[in-house]
Amino acid sequence: MLSIIGIITILVIVALLISGRVSPIVAMVIPPIVAMFVAGYSFDDLGVFFDEGISSVISVAIMFIFAIIFFGIMQDVGLFEPIINKMVALSKGNVVLVAIVTVVIAVIAQLDGSGASTFLISITALLPLYVRLGMNPYLLLLLVGGSAAIINMIPWGGPLGRVASVLDTDVTELWHPLIKIQVIGVVLMLLLAIFMGFREKRLIAKRAQTGQTLKFDLSNSILNAETDETLKRPKLIWANAILAIVVLAVLMSGLLPAGLAFLIGVAIALPLNYRTPKEQMGRIQAHASNALTMASIIIAAGLFLGILNGTGMLTAIANNAVNILPSFLAQYLHIIIGVLGVPFDLLLSTDAYYFALFPVVDQIGLTYGIDSLSTAYAMIIGNIVGTFVSPLAPAVWLALGLSGLEMGKHLKFSFFWMWGLSITLLIIAVLIGVVQV
Repeated sequence: MLSIIGIITILVIVALLISGRVSPIVAMVIPPIVAMFVAGYSFDDLGVFFDEGISSVISVAIMFIFAIIFFGIMQDVGLFEPIINKMVALSKGNVVLVAIVTVVIAVIAQLDGSGASTFLISITALLPLYVRLGMNPYLLLLLVGGSAAIINMIPWGGPLGRVASVLDTDVTELWHPLIKIQVIGVVLMLLLAIFMGFREKRLIAKRAQTGQTLKFDLSNSILNAETDETLKRPKLIWANAILAIVVLAVLMSGLLPAGLAFLIGVAIALPLNYRTPKEQMGRIQAHASNALTMASIIIAAGLFLGILNGTGMLTAIANNAVNILPSFLAQYLHIIIGVLGVPFDLLLSTDAYYFALFPVVDQIGLTYGIDSLSTAYAMIIGNIVGTFVSPLAPAVWLALGLSGLEMGKHLKFSFFWMWGLSITLLIIAVLIGVVQV
């Protein structure tokens, strides 16, 4: 009975998340509470499940709040602009170099963990250049989306925070083995950029010979985002760069908890760049919405996981699934789900994938001796590359709005390149031992 109730609860949550008719908070709070009462538990049990669930995610929620505020301030002061502008200037006129620089810019821009800001920076900077050189703007979305997705394996990017919440582990420790995958992924994206750049160069030459032009209505795009120049601190660029490097170094070293490192970073960045308390609070308020939105989702997930774990639903589902699945298939389930990770991005939101699907796959894997971290890495690597090709990702719609492009054509152009990259990275992860079979 617990297994049936648990499966129905997860299906309801996934359906609500896919439908987009309610927020993730509603989807992950109401159904599990109802399921808990149906299973015969009381209000007292609900309080216990909530406390247990929240204790496992509170550090992740705190990290998200201050990481988003910190990198938001770094963007406000214009920390990344000189680097990006220099790269754009150096790449003009060379199609292959433009493709390479696109990857580099996306990697730098995604360091704040926000896909929306990455697309905003990359598209507004590079789209006019792509159009002027006759390059396919869908190539811009492919290169930016793939590069940003690989960098999104950072602890404050979203997916790792969700997995850390489920496993009740430190998000920074979870990230360390993935750094090598990120490096390899960036190298693969650079190779893809070179290949696609030469391909694009041939297509441009072919169109020139036949007198054809690449049809693209520039009027449908938004090329110039308004920025508040008063917030920039050009004279403090080096000071902010040093601060950002120190915070990242502390984070990677594990010297301090991630949330504390970013909290200290925010406490230093505010008076460094903005003199009055009003200005400082203004920067916090400007980024608080994004920070609290993610933190609230993490807390809601804590309740959801607390109930499913506390009632024994996940264990019941896993035990019954093991009895149904052939053993030769079940013991490789984490690899199978990883291979199908990008297609899953078209069907499941990030929350549904990590909060509903991952716990079940993890429990089944544990039954066959597959370590939870291997399951986590297989599902992260397999899925994350497809993040910015999914119609369920709000940042993708922002990118399409900025560039005036269409979702269907973006999927047609990018989907199989993304999926191929994902499978390649998963194979490499198995070969170097990050994912165990």
